[in-house]
Amino acid sequence: MVAIAGKHQYTLVIDAGHGGKDAGALGKRAKEKDINLNVALAFGRYVEQNCPDVKVIYTRKNDVFIPLHERAAIANRNKADVFISIHTNSVASRKPVTGLETYTMGMRRSDEKLSAAMRENDVVLIEKDFQQHYAGFDPRSPESYIIFEVLNDANMLESVELAKKIQKNVCRTASRPDKGVKQDAFLVLRETSMPACLIELGYISTPSEEAYLTDRRNVDAMGRGIYQAFVEFKNGHGTTPQVTPAAPVAPETPEVPAVPEVPATQTTQGTSENSGTQSNPGISETPAPPAPADTQNDAPVFKVQFLACERQLRAGDSRLKGLTGTDCYKEGNLWKYTIGASVNYPEIRDLRKEVARKFPQAFIVAFKNGERMDTQTAIREYQQKKSSK
Repeated sequence: MVAIAGKHQYTLVIDAGHGGKDAGALGKRAKEKDINLNVALAFGRYVEQNCPDVKVIYTRKNDVFIPLHERAAIANRNKADVFISIHTNSVASRKPVTGLETYTMGMRRSDEKLSAAMRENDVVLIEKDFQQHYAGFDPRSPESYIIFEVLNDANMLESVELAKKIQKNVCRTASRPDKGVKQDAFLVLRETSMPACLIELGYISTPSEEAYLTDRRNVDAMGRGIYQAFVEFKNGHGTTPQVTPAAPVAPETPEVPAVPEVPATQTTQGTSENSGTQSNPGISETPAPPAPADTQNDAPVFKVQFLACERQLRAGDSRLKGLTGTDCYKEGNLWKYTIGASVNYPEIRDLRKEVARKFPQAFIVAFKNGERMDTQTAIREYQQKKSSK
């Protein structure tokens, strides 16, 4: 497919979740990675055979392992217009659970568990150098999910519109029980810069669902439903598109750019006066962050953590992307880089939004008397002190 010179071609990125060494959820016979890939390829074939104006890019077209951050990077590098990630759900409960649900990026209510997102995000633990790639994010720690509280996604409304169309069309076309459109804190969605959603096709842990999800006729029906939703979204209206039946196509090996490993450099940095961390001065591209506020009364100090490395970086290192006034602290075997320092939580929350333009994985951390503390506890302390004034 050849794009018209000088004109952006509408680009769709289809992400088949898991793959390779990451099997995903397991049924009695089937593996999530295989179900995801089968539906992704069925969906893609419908688009390729019915939408000549759309460029289709797959994060994978065979059984290979692709890190979460690279899946999003593929979409971002190709300036995709839409990103759709396909997954299969699982629960530990013995009670049969059925149905399809579609997610957009966001937080659930505070009284709900982040079970779906935590399970999908858990794959980062088998990625090489995952702590560096995700700035020290721990998918199993509720504290790490504070990053999503400050999310301000410009694509949120369009993402919800896309998710609603997927939910409606797939449930109708493939006769799936409708579990609705939801929000959750999925890393693969957070790092994309276009309307994006994640589909949980069904529950492989339920025998009847596993049988449904592995039937080729149902795979085709789900792929066709996602295709119909995509065309409705692309065209901006609710009419059901005409469909030419998709002929089976042999899987191909995708050209997935490798993630380059950047060698770390070691140097000596000065000691910061805030929270016992070490400062990295002398970078001038980006305006300096807010100056540390008054830290009397033993108040927690909030900062934005944006990078984690095995070694300290010298001033001006390209991996800092021009940020000024950065600090670092050592935790375990990693040097973790922060910017900003304030007892005013909203101030750091706003700063994170700015930092996220260069480091989407940035999140908020808190210190007291130079020691790292639980961020949720720090926020509660801030709110209590604010309400008592």
